Amino acid sequence: MTGATVLFPVNLLAQTSAVAKAGETVTLNFSNADIEAVARTMATITGANVVVDPRVKGTITLVTDKPVTRRVAMNQFQAALRLQGFTMVESAGLYKVVPEADAKLQSGAVTVSEQAIGGALGNQITTQIFKLNFESANNLVAVLRPLISPNNTINVNPGTNSLVITDYADNLRRMARIIAAVDVSNATEVEILPLKHAIATDLAPLVLRLVETSGAGAAPGQADTSFKTILVAEPRSNALILRAANPARVALVKSLVEKLDQPAAPGMNGAAGNIYVVYLKNADATKLAATLRAAMSGQAPVAAAPAGVAGAVVAATVSATGGQIQADVATNSLIITAPEPQYRQLRAVIDRLDGRRAQVLVESLIVEVNADRAAEFGIQWQGPLGKAGDGVIGLLGTNFGAGGKNIINLATGAGAVAPGAGLNFGAVQRTNGIYVLGLLANFLETSGSGNVLSTPNLLTLDNEEAKIVIGENVPFITGQFTNTGSGGGGGSVNPFTTVERKDVGLTLKVKPQINENGTVKLVIYQETSAVKAGTETAANGPTTSKRTIESTVLVDDGSIVVLGGLLQDKYSGNEGKVPGLGDVPLFGNLFKNDSRTRNKTNLMVFLRPVVVRDAQASDRLSMDRYDLMRSGLKDAQPAPSLLVPINESPVLPALPGSQPALQRLQPLGATPGVTPQF
Repeated sequence: MTGATVLFPVNLLAQTSAVAKAGETVTLNFSNADIEAVARTMATITGANVVVDPRVKGTITLVTDKPVTRRVAMNQFQAALRLQGFTMVESAGLYKVVPEADAKLQSGAVTVSEQAIGGALGNQITTQIFKLNFESANNLVAVLRPLISPNNTINVNPGTNSLVITDYADNLRRMARIIAAVDVSNATEVEILPLKHAIATDLAPLVLRLVETSGAGAAPGQADTSFKTILVAEPRSNALILRAANPARVALVKSLVEKLDQPAAPGMNGAAGNIYVVYLKNADATKLAATLRAAMSGQAPVAAAPAGVAGAVVAATVSATGGQIQADVATNSLIITAPEPQYRQLRAVIDRLDGRRAQVLVESLIVEVNADRAAEFGIQWQGPLGKAGDGVIGLLGTNFGAGGKNIINLATGAGAVAPGAGLNFGAVQRTNGIYVLGLLANFLETSGSGNVLSTPNLLTLDNEEAKIVIGENVPFITGQFTNTGSGGGGGSVNPFTTVERKDVGLTLKVKPQINENGTVKLVIYQETSAVKAGTETAANGPTTSKRTIESTVLVDDGSIVVLGGLLQDKYSGNEGKVPGLGDVPLFGNLFKNDSRTRNKTNLMVFLRPVVVRDAQASDRLSMDRYDLMRSGLKDAQPAPSLLVPINESPVLPALPGSQPALQRLQPLGATPGVTPQF
């Protein structure tokens, strides 16, 4: 090979102007030469434009033992810079000598993995993008990061699953070979695992959860393209379809399936497998199923715990079946789909909730006392002033009240008006052969009282509302319509009235709640209503009086609580008199009429809850009330009669083991022989 040999001693470096032609070789001999001077010399040799960053300072030694091409000379110059902590970055034909730490910020060449790195020298900084097809870019960062120089970078683009690496060209070529070897599909062929005893839909989620590592996924917000184990249940043939990342994972899945695909142990559920039927004794299947499903859904987060194997089974079963507890209303039973350990846990909860619920007997006394008093006294008189034949005759007198209590109405009524109630004293005078009422005195005092006693008793379950209504269903007018026709006589008349019926009488609603300390919480609504006398046939419907109590109280078992009373004390007075004369003591009674009325109403409600916890107490209560009713029917037998041959009325039959009549109405838990107080 022919060519020119160029030697550059240190003292002549700055004056060198020789340019190596194409194909020529050069021999480099720089000893402790200034970096900037060497860079200018290399630019002269290669014909490239080279600039030096002002921060690049120092000397360099670059010696070749034999002639080399200018490309090799440039590469050796870059290698010498690399050893000094500097590098050369090419951008649009311009080579810049900069500190290595800043090289990644310069606009150098960028290539992608499908393209070659190009003619970049091995010691030149460049950027390359590697697009991955199978492996996760996030997973490869930890592998490649130690192989990159400390001043250069590697970054992940999760959207396209690619790596962006800035480093020396020779290291990028090595990275390309490593990535090409790692970025391959490792998925195995599809395996079919037939099952003999287990159910594929139950086994698949359990095995998949065991073989998948929780920490192998991608970081939040990054794509995870790593191949995962796929295990699908095929219900028709009761088999598992498996595809794993590598043969070792396939062997692990096969080992787990073989250990779990075992026949049921003796004493298990037999052919029913993981489906169990639980017949309830006391609880309602629909409500209990909803409660258990809510409890199981609350346990679902436990499945993520490291030691939550049972929780994993719960979550897997719920996701596979969509619901593992169902209620059968017809048989009041629960259908549970769960592994045997979880079924035992559920069964323990069911046994606690399916206990006999306590009942509460609420004995009540509703007492209403009414007292009405009225008094009336009055004197009325009428008389003429003058005699027959006089030109002017005067009239003088008093009159009070209306109807049969008014002297003028009685005098002019000609017998059509009856005197008012009470003692009536009158005097008449004869005028022109006619007797005319001239004096009327009325005395009246009335009193009335009434006691209404209601004793409704209610027996209900704990936390269940009970209601009793004793009264009448009264209609109340809500609308009327009448079509009077069209005047010509051809129209039809279609009247109608719409009514709404409401209960009028006694209403008692109670919801008891038994507390652990023996007290009973009562939510009470009591209403007493009645139709007011005289309004039954009113045009706008009857008028009702209504008294209600709505309260929540706390009372001990067997104790009596009073809800309070509704008290009404009403007074009304009416006085009519002649001014002046009516105020004269004693003599003034001849010129006035006085009436007074007073009404008192008092309503008291007493309640006594008694807790009935077992069947014996319930039987004792029922027999007591049965015996009471039977005794009442026996006492109400009609008297013997020969004229009316019906001498018997129905009587309840005697029951075996009924209580004696003397013990009826005895409170539960009371001492025998003690007179009941309620």
